[in-house]
Amino acid sequence: MRVNTQVAIVGAGPAGLMLAHLLQRQGIESVVLEARSRVYVENRVRAGVLEQGTVDLLDSSGVGARMRREGLLHGGIELRFGRRGHRIDFPGLTGGRAITVYGQQEVVKDLIQARLDAGAPLLFEAADVSVHGAGSNAPQVRFRHAGDEVELHCRFVAGCDGFHGVCRESIPAGVLSIYERVYPFAWLGILARSTPPSDELIYCYHDRGFALFSMRTPEITRLYLQVAPEEELAGWPDERIWHELRLRAEIDGEWSLESGPIIERGITGMRSFVADPMQYGSLFLAGDAAHIVPPTGAKGLNLAVGDVRVLARALTEYFASGDERLLQAYSRTCLKRVWRAEHFSWWMTSMLHRFPMHDGFEQSMQRSQLEYIVKSRAAAASLAENYVGLPFDYWE
Repeated sequence: MRVNTQVAIVGAGPAGLMLAHLLQRQGIESVVLEARSRVYVENRVRAGVLEQGTVDLLDSSGVGARMRREGLLHGGIELRFGRRGHRIDFPGLTGGRAITVYGQQEVVKDLIQARLDAGAPLLFEAADVSVHGAGSNAPQVRFRHAGDEVELHCRFVAGCDGFHGVCRESIPAGVLSIYERVYPFAWLGILARSTPPSDELIYCYHDRGFALFSMRTPEITRLYLQVAPEEELAGWPDERIWHELRLRAEIDGEWSLESGPIIERGITGMRSFVADPMQYGSLFLAGDAAHIVPPTGAKGLNLAVGDVRVLARALTEYFASGDERLLQAYSRTCLKRVWRAEHFSWWMTSMLHRFPMHDGFEQSMQRSQLEYIVKSRAAAASLAENYVGLPFDYWE
């Protein structure tokens, strides 16, 4: 069966759905393909920190109402080390910018609903997806859906299918330069039904390893522990997790961590990854298909949204006038922002984690950097500016 559209979008995560939404608002047709089920996509827990620019784009594009009602506005984070906490005041250091804690799965739900409300094609459980003719002006995406073999003919393909997706792999060998760093630790993350210990995120540097205290709602806590990459979940029963979290967050003065039923847990490896360029012919990569950041800097979802904002504008210009200049500049435009986020995420990761090969010299360097940040307004402002996100057009 043959189907025609203007843009084929592979992947119904934040990148693919946001791109489809922005294009639909400009009258540009697209078909979104997703290998997983709707239930899976709407319930996979990922990032939860939205930069100011991401919040503003969701608002301005008409999908921010529930985020505004249910999201948690945060004006800072706490750096905790040496048994003391130090708050970084985002609005005071960035001219009023802040972050919003709102789970990625909630963003996805809002975008799916907007897509369905618009009556636009969104196909879940699309199997055996493959991209053909990416280097031409008439690419195709082939897949199976609901028993049918489908050839989706289009002008452009947007590869929003993640790090392990098929789109990046469809680019011929030798086109992409790959930059990668794999870190010698992982994060053990849990979701628990317990009251968050703080109204803002707490980043802990400790001799036993890094810990992060976050939340998804006033009743659901999101917590992370640095662990070895080879660790198994079986070695981390509930009691051990709560005990280790309390040890790494120890502080002089009153502070408590409420334990509760753990409703989800997992161990995630840490890596930095960039593919350059982010385009080949009529195929454009966005989000995790093009780059991965360690989650320490809370940049993954925000980079994906930044990518598709650039791509949507370029596609709008092309379909309105035939002008390809913005499309040709897509990689160059996005990668400036990507590398800034890569650096910030690497810097936060390197400063806050215990590396197995580090001795007292490196550990003293980390401690010196932390002390500098909490004592220097300029250093704190640099962290705050990067954390809340530079404006989307900063590099454009």
